[in-house]
Amino acid sequence: MQVNEKEQAAEIVRRSGTDISKCMQCGKCTAACPAGYKMDIQPHRVVWELINEHVDVLQKAVTPWKCLSCFACAERCPRGVSPAALIESVRLSIIRQQGENCITVEEIPAYIDEKMPQQAIVAAFRKYNK
Repeated sequence: MQVNEKEQAAEIVRRSGTDISKCMQCGKCTAACPAGYKMDIQPHRVVWELINEHVDVLQKAVTPWKCLSCFACAERCPRGVSPAALIESVRLSIIRQQGENCITVEEIPAYIDEKMPQQAIVAAFRKYNK
């Protein structure tokens, strides 16, 4: 069953549990993001794309795979919007639509650094394993 972008955007927002109508596009979330320089769509722009129901733009971006899910953006937001939760929801929608992951479980050990916290390893398995 095909769903349109309006329905996809509504599902992404619902799943994230954040109210995008509160966003005033101040950019504080983007300023706080430690991975923002690696993203092709900045956190405040992710919210804007969802407000305007441009899901296809988000699904083609590298941003969902670059987000660290550290929630620094949510902490800085004066209105309580969580771009990280939205990005996580976009990532989940991509995985569900494709029926596959961006990387396989077998590839994860190549990314592991001895100084990496264990919760990051567990999070990678949770995000990229079916």
